[in-house]
Amino acid sequence: MAAAGLAPRDLAGRPRPVVFADIVSVGGTFEALYGLIRDWIDDERVPWRAVRPKLRFLGVTARKHTSPTTWRWQQRSAWTADLPPRAVVNVSLAPDVWRCLGEVQHKLTRSFHRGRWADPEVTRPPRDEAARAALAEAVSLVRAGRDREVRRRLARVMAGEPAVTEPWLRALAAELRA
Repeated sequence: MAAAGLAPRDLAGRPRPVVFADIVSVGGTFEALYGLIRDWIDDERVPWRAVRPKLRFLGVTARKHTSPTTWRWQQRSAWTADLPPRAVVNVSLAPDVWRCLGEVQHKLTRSFHRGRWADPEVTRPPRDEAARAALAEAVSLVRAGRDREVRRRLARVMAGEPAVTEPWLRALAAELRA
C-alpha cells in the first residue's frame, strides 16, 4: 500500500480522497481493509482527523427492493460510523449482473485476504486458460468503452436509472456522451 501512495502520511496529504471499490456481499473485505488502515495510522502516529476525510468506500451491490427494512451491509458495520457521512456508498447492479461479476466471472487476481498478505504467490498473475479468456474479455470491454456509440448508449441507459438525481452520475453520463 505504501508503494501505491496509500501510507497514512500519504493519505493525509492527498488533495482528494482515495476511493476503495469492491464487489460487496456483506462488507468483510472493506472491514478488514479499514481495520488495517486504522491500525497503520495508529502505528505511524498520524492524526486520524487528517486521514478520516480522505477515505471513501464504494460498494458494488446487487439491487434489491427498496424499503426501510432492506438489509444494507454498511448499516450493519460499526466501523462505517467512524467516517464522514457519504464516505461509504453503494452502486447497485441488477442481481444477475452482480452475480456474473461477483460469483461467475473468472478473477484475474487471487483473493487477497489477510492470510495471503505475506505470500509471494499473490504477486504472480495466473497464466491458465481461464485467466487468458478473462483478459480477452477485459480487453474487449475496454475496446467497447472506447467506442463513441457504445458510450452514448450507456449514457442513455444511465439517464433512466434512479441514481440519475446524483450529480456525479449526471456528470459521468455527460462525459460519456462527449
